[in-house]
Amino acid sequence: MSDEMRLASAAEAERSVDVVVVGAGAAGLCAALSARDAGARVVVLERDAKPAGNTALTLGMLPGAGTRFQREAGIEDSPDLFLADIVKKAKGKTEEALARAVAEASGPAVEWLNDAHGVAFELLSDILYPGHSRHRYHVPKSRTGVEMEEGLLAAARRAGAEIVTSARVEGLEADETGRVVAVRYTDRDGQNVTLGCGALVLATGGYGADPALVKRHIPEMSDAVYCGHDGSDGIALAFGEQLGAGFADLGAYQGHCVAAGPALPVTWALVIRGGFQVNREGRRFSNEMRGYSEQASAVLAEPGGTVFTVYDARCEEPALTFADYHRVMEAGAVLEADDIEGLAAKAGLPAAALKESFLAVSAYGSGESADPFGRDFSGNPPLRPHFKAVEVKGALFHTQGGLAVDTGARVMRAGGTALPNLFAAGGAARGISGPSSDGYLGGNGLVTAVALGRLAGASAAEIASQHKRES
Repeated sequence: MSDEMRLASAAEAERSVDVVVVGAGAAGLCAALSARDAGARVVVLERDAKPAGNTALTLGMLPGAGTRFQREAGIEDSPDLFLADIVKKAKGKTEEALARAVAEASGPAVEWLNDAHGVAFELLSDILYPGHSRHRYHVPKSRTGVEMEEGLLAAARRAGAEIVTSARVEGLEADETGRVVAVRYTDRDGQNVTLGCGALVLATGGYGADPALVKRHIPEMSDAVYCGHDGSDGIALAFGEQLGAGFADLGAYQGHCVAAGPALPVTWALVIRGGFQVNREGRRFSNEMRGYSEQASAVLAEPGGTVFTVYDARCEEPALTFADYHRVMEAGAVLEADDIEGLAAKAGLPAAALKESFLAVSAYGSGESADPFGRDFSGNPPLRPHFKAVEVKGALFHTQGGLAVDTGARVMRAGGTALPNLFAAGGAARGISGPSSDGYLGGNGLVTAVALGRLAGASAAEIASQHKRES
């Protein structure tokens, strides 16, 4: 844009604040809290009437390394151990500087939210998810993302952030250097508003709600049911492209399995204690413990695109602590039987093949033979009656690639230099899972939302203050 256009945009703004945040999920609200901590005037623009984002669709499981919650439970953890788990899961393909920044910020962010802003957490220590070497998930008491989102909203309002709902952002105004000077949006009454800003944080989610973008960047998930937030429509990518931003890891995403009927998330806790998956032929087809994200595409590739998660009451114990699993049960999606033949009949599976799968898994657990898919079943006793099963299909929860950012969450140009005052966090930004689904370590989405959101807010407040002093 020319100087005349920049000056006109600034003059047309109804008012101006230090930091504008677009999106009121975990990333945006953490950015708002952090910017308010630094004394900035903050407005959060949220397109929905009731903020939720992908955060409300999660289980609220936030990884944090080296927290006092862990120390109180006798768990030794550190950012270095967390980083090693992230890098190992991503097969060394993550941006290590960014991953280190997130790992180092994770524990302090949990304590900051809990202690400074009243967003309560407790340590989840009853089950260890694939890829994590330590119990480091911190969860709300209800183990729901809804509780976390509500806590963040209340905290942001207490802190003095102004949250404008039903605000649909239509475009940005920037000068010729790429500095964003204003945000244009339509309010709940359909009126056009231009809001000036010293810095902008994009926390609009990824692109999972746009089928064309999904087909372009992650074609293997084109037929997956989308279980993310409808607001994750790739708007951050469009805004970034207009400003010359770079992109990274657009092929990364979090997949999961959902109940085939009601499309409700089926917790991986059922698998961790020895549950397994069989296809419509009654046979296992993969190592279920390599990770629940990459398992989604494996499920989609099976005949009919659905499989069955098979388990028993012992496997179910940790799942019963999650509200989402109770919703699965209430929907009638859980099949139960006293014997394998009865389970096969209810599921419509070949009884002989299903029985062979049960016997094989039992042999793997006892050490009589090795699983050809490489899963370690040791420590898990054979499944016992009452047997249970849920038919599941592969789902896309959220994308993990986005705008290229540095360790302060500043958006980078394609050439490697930073844009003057644009920041991104959560699904709008590059994550730490590397270039594909198999690099996703459980909680990577929420920890980057919270940790990078906090970093983005602090950095945005500093840039806005600096620009104000220089103007």
